[in-house]
Order: sequence, then structure tokens, then C-alpha cells
Amino acid sequence: MILLIQYMIVFASVLMLVALGGCFSEHSGVINIGLEGIMVFGALGGALVMSTLPAGTSGFVIVILSILAAMAAGLIYSLLLAVAAINFKADQTLVGTAMNLLGTAGATVIVKAINTKANPDNPSSTIQYIGAKKAFLLVEGYEFNWFMPLALCLLILSWVILYKTRFGLRMMACGEHPQAAASVGINVFKMRYAGVLISGLLGGLGGLVYITAGVSEWKFENGVAGFGFLALAVMIFGEWKPFKIALAALLFGFFRALSNVYTGFDFLRTLNLPSTVYNMLPYIISLIVLVLFSGNNAAPKAEGIPYDQGTR
Repeated sequence: MILLIQYMIVFASVLMLVALGGCFSEHSGVINIGLEGIMVFGALGGALVMSTLPAGTSGFVIVILSILAAMAAGLIYSLLLAVAAINFKADQTLVGTAMNLLGTAGATVIVKAINTKANPDNPSSTIQYIGAKKAFLLVEGYEFNWFMPLALCLLILSWVILYKTRFGLRMMACGEHPQAAASVGINVFKMRYAGVLISGLLGGLGGLVYITAGVSEWKFENGVAGFGFLALAVMIFGEWKPFKIALAALLFGFFRALSNVYTGFDFLRTLNLPSTVYNMLPYIISLIVLVLFSGNNAAPKAEGIPYDQGTR
């Protein structure tokens, strides 16, 4: 049971961070389907820092530099969506899908190029960061790490920014009725850029949390196992509201954790279900949630619609 709770909180932290990123983007009016690719590049930035820092580097420095690198990588990668969707008014769904494909492929190429220099005969797509990973543990010997309290702080901060600051209220106005927002002097382009870049910061951080949760090395061609898409389901189920997103993340995190530890429960073992069934549970639940709730939830009215200054 303790192990189930540990994994549930870890996976919920990942889903919540990435879903909050998608929430900012969509509240500004831009659909971010590319969260999966952003997570991959954020993980790449953090993993490269962890693997290259010299031995003996303090745990605090490892944590800070890895977080900054992951967030910076996610932000830079999210610029692809911002430029394409905001400046060139490209189809946001197509751009996000392309980012997901490019993210995994691009990260794999970069890692193999780096490993080719180190080992020309046997280049791999993995980065090892066994020693550095220990710096993130909040309690030695457990899966609890420093990202959990950080995720909680970012949850509260997200709620404050969206509902208690002029910046957040203006951003949400751009996602509901950008023409009306522009008529009172709000720069819709800047607000939408801010929303997408914030989603890049949080999505990149979510990618770093994912790779430090339970693996000592990561094959980049495997991506992030669909966590970006699960985060979208969490965001929709949470009705684009931070605290509801947190509750939805715990629900999805529970089913994802169950696929890791189901062998520890006698009543589940007696069902004699294949392990693949438990691995599929989070994705089955996400499909059910989207079918039942996506039609009733009130998404930002102008999300996915390119802003045209000439329309009223």
C-alpha cells in the first residue's frame, strides 16, 4: 500500500505539472497538443545536466541546475507552437502533433550523436544519471522526491496567478473573447505567447519529474509513455481549473501507479489478468473520461481559434 501511494503521488505530480501547463496555454487561447514533445525535450535538458555535472557536485546544485535546464528546454521547444500558431496562424492541432513526433525523434538523434562521440562502436539512445538521481530524493530509500512539494507550490501559484492577478485575468480574457480584450488595450499576442511559454516551462519540468521518478537511465525513443496525452485528459477532466486538475491528477496517478504495483495485492493477483491490462488502465480511463466529460466541460471559448485583429 505504501508503495502504491508513493508511485501515485509521483505520477500525479507529473500529470499535474504538465496539465497546469496546458491549462495556461488554453486559457490564453492556444491548444497545446504538443505537451508530449515538450516533456521529452524538458527531460533531455535535465538529463544532460545530470549526466555531465562533475562527481562531487552538491545535491542542491544538481537539483537547481537540472530544473532550470528542463524548464529552459521546454520553453525553447514550446516556441515552435507559439510562432506557428500565433504569428503564422497555423492549425494548432497539427502543429502540436508534429511537435510530439519531432520531440521524440529529435531527442533520440541528439542523444545518439552525443553517445557516438563517447563510444563510436556502440552508440545508444540512453543517458545514465544514477548518482545524480539520488539528489532528488526527499526521503532516502523511497520514491518521494523534492518535486512533490515543488508541484504543490506551483499548483497554489498557478491558482493565484490565474484568478488573483491582473496578468492571469487578462490571459483568460484572451482565451474567452480576444477581440473584447484587445478593445480595452490588452495585447492578445503577448498574452498568448505568455500562455504557451508557461506551458513549456511546466511541461519541461514535468518531463524531468518523469525520468527521475523510477528509472536510472532512459531510452529516448520510448518518449514519455503517453503522459502528455494523459495530462490533456487530466486538464479536461479538471475543467481547466488548477485545484480540480490536482484532484484529477491523483485519480489518474492512482491507476498509473496500480500498473506498477498490482503484484503486491493478493486480490488483484487472483484475477489472473495479464500485466498488459493494468498497463492499459490509465489510457482506458482517459478515454472513458473524455467520452463522458469533454462534451459538458466549458473550455475557453476562443481556444484553437487564431486571433485576427480585423475581426470583431
